[in-house]
Amino acid sequence: MATSNVIYLGELRTQATHLSSNSNIVTDAPTDNQGKGEAFSPTDLMATSLASCMLTILGIYCKNNSINMTDSNAEITKIMSAKLPRRIVEIKLALPFNNLNGEFHDKFGYFEDKEGNSLSFQGSNNESVN
Repeated sequence: MATSNVIYLGELRTQATHLSSNSNIVTDAPTDNQGKGEAFSPTDLMATSLASCMLTILGIYCKNNSINMTDSNAEITKIMSAKLPRRIVEIKLALPFNNLNGEFHDKFGYFEDKEGNSLSFQGSNNESVN
């Protein structure tokens, strides 16, 4: 069974409908690519979906381990190519848990707990508080 249905509405805008819930998402091409920029662009939505997926996976882990992560958030920066064809060349994602502020660096990390659950990431959390 299909997950969603996407309709092109014209003027570089689409509407996606989630078939099991009937909820809708509208996308709009960005102003720097002939669009109106009045909604998420398709590539904004792709980068945002990555963060939403990560928060959901962390939420499952926290729920199963009685850890409160309510109001945790992710900040996403999507970097597009300067040359044609336009495409995402990098996604930067920060998950500042427990209201920590810090810098994120290009590093790779891997954690594993005693039950064998693992988490890998690119970027490191500098936990210094301003």
